[in-house]
Amino acid sequence: MPNSPSLDVLAFGAHPDDVELSAGGTLIKAARQGQRTGIVDLTRGELGTRGSAELRDEEAAAAAKALGLTVRENLGLKDGLPDDEERVILALIGAIRRHRPRTVLANALHDRHTDHGRAAEFVHRACFLAGLARIETHEADGTMQEAHRPKHVLHYIQDRFREPSIVVDITGTEEAKYAAIGCYSSQFHVPGAAEGQVDIPTASDLATPISTPDFMAVVRGRDITMGRYIGVASGEGFESQTPLGLNDLAHLL
Repeated sequence: MPNSPSLDVLAFGAHPDDVELSAGGTLIKAARQGQRTGIVDLTRGELGTRGSAELRDEEAAAAAKALGLTVRENLGLKDGLPDDEERVILALIGAIRRHRPRTVLANALHDRHTDHGRAAEFVHRACFLAGLARIETHEADGTMQEAHRPKHVLHYIQDRFREPSIVVDITGTEEAKYAAIGCYSSQFHVPGAAEGQVDIPTASDLATPISTPDFMAVVRGRDITMGRYIGVASGEGFESQTPLGLNDLAHLL
């Protein structure tokens, strides 16, 4: 039997901060509605140009509070995603069975960072395989895990634009989402840092495409663009590799 209540939504990210950037508003909205939400980071992002794995651990914990998550964990897989696919898939199956989510959110199917597409493929495969009882996985205490297959697997949109299958209205969560992103002060430009108003203890001076002031304008612009698809102020887009169903047309915005 599962050791804890099932999650409603479980998001996977190849690196800490992947989920915040692309699905943070969706998770915040779900949590505000009383749903149980979580994030499983595959790696600690130790190959990142700025910051360190230890600092990103701290940032991820702060972001989890900002998002209102029920649970957050890190699988500690090698950044760059190791070639041992069996190890990766079994770790993902274990996380899916441990948290037993109804809906899984995963990395973009294709993106600028090659880890994102690979993580998307691994999570999609693991969601199916987690439902096969003959694949055995265990908790840390040796307890056998029960098979579980999430009902929905959605892929959030990241750096590269992709046409969404659905858009979630995140109007009203924007500032909370950007505050969660701002927890990663080693990775992103935080307003006030230049004036000494924000403490960034170990952030590198090396600039990256996501550390410039313009990057957050891109994130905000994408949220506005996705919102326009459905006639709301802000939205987050997702792709599905399978058809999505509705009980009736009344649920359409």
